[in-house]
Amino acid sequence: MWMIRAGRGSENIEDFVRHGIVALGDKLLGAVPPTIKKEALLELYAEKYPDEKEGSRASWAGQLLRFIGEIKLGDEVVTFDRERRKYLLGKVTSEYYWDDKLIEDLPAVRRVEWTHEVSRDLLSTKTRNTLGAIQTLFKLSADAEKDLRAHAVPFGASVPAPKPVPKQKLEAEQEEQAALLAETFERADEFIEDAINALDWRQMQELVAGLLRAMGYRTTVAEGGPDRGVDIFASPDGLGLQEPRIFVEVKHRGQVMGAKEIRAFLGGRKRGDKCLYVSTGGFSKDAHYEADRADVATTLISLPALRKLVVDHYESLDAETRALVPLRRLYWPVGKK
Repeated sequence: MWMIRAGRGSENIEDFVRHGIVALGDKLLGAVPPTIKKEALLELYAEKYPDEKEGSRASWAGQLLRFIGEIKLGDEVVTFDRERRKYLLGKVTSEYYWDDKLIEDLPAVRRVEWTHEVSRDLLSTKTRNTLGAIQTLFKLSADAEKDLRAHAVPFGASVPAPKPVPKQKLEAEQEEQAALLAETFERADEFIEDAINALDWRQMQELVAGLLRAMGYRTTVAEGGPDRGVDIFASPDGLGLQEPRIFVEVKHRGQVMGAKEIRAFLGGRKRGDKCLYVSTGGFSKDAHYEADRADVATTLISLPALRKLVVDHYESLDAETRALVPLRRLYWPVGKK
C-alpha cells in the first residue's frame, strides 16, 4: 500500500476523487517517458533547477521514479483528505502516463478506483504518525496497512463516529504520544546541532558573539589571521571598563580540546575576568578538570551546550545571527491535566 499525498494540505484531493487518479511530478520537466533512467532524470532536474541543492533534486527524482516504475497495476494506494479528516483507499488501474490537463502542476498520473475510506480519528497514534510522514510518496508498513483495513468502510458511505476510548487505551496512547514527542525533540536537537556544525569558522564566531549580545553584552570579534587566543571579547559597555570582562576562544570542527589548550587560553588572564571556551569538537576529561581548578572563572561550551544556548535565546537574537541558523517554532498538543 502506497501513500500518495494530494498536494500540500490536500489541496488537490477533489481532483484526485473527481478524476479517479493519483498524481505528482513537475510540469517544467516536460513529458517524462516511462522508460526514463535515473541518470537522465537527474540531468533533467539539474537542467530545470540548477540553483536547487543536489540532494533536493535527487529526492524529487527518486519519488518520480518510484511512481513511474515501482507502483504496479493492482497496488493499493491511500491519500489524505485533511479537511474531512479521512483517508481514501483505492487500487491502481493504469500504468503511469503524462497529462498536464487534469492537474496542471501534477502531470505524472495513474488511474485509481477509490474503494474505501477511513476516519483518522479511528486510527492508532502509531499509524497516524506513520501517515503523517513528510514525504509525498512512500510505502506503508504492514501495521499501518492492517490498521487502515480494520477501520475502512465503502467509499462514499457514512464514516462511523469514533467511540469513547477506554481509559486504559487512552493512557497507552498518551504514553505513546509522549514517547513520540521525546523522539521528535531528540531529532530536532540533532538537526540543530548539524546546522550549527555546518557553519564555517567565521560564522561560528559570529554565532557565539550574537548569543552574547542576546544576553545583554556588547562584543568585539577578532579579525581573521594568526590565532591570538581570544576570538571574541564581550562586556556590558563593549570597552572592558565595566565588569564582567568576557574572553572567548572558539574552536570549530577540530580535535577534542585538552588541558594543554585550556592552560594556553587562560594564560595572562586576571582574577575577575570571565572566560568561555567553545569547542564543537568537545573537551577531554582533563580539560574539564583544568577549567574547574583555574583561578579564573572558566566555562567550557561543547556543541550540545551551544545548541541549547541558541534555542534558549533564539527569540532575543538579532536578525543577522538568526540567519546563521534559521529555526521554526513547533507547537505540540499536550494532555489535559
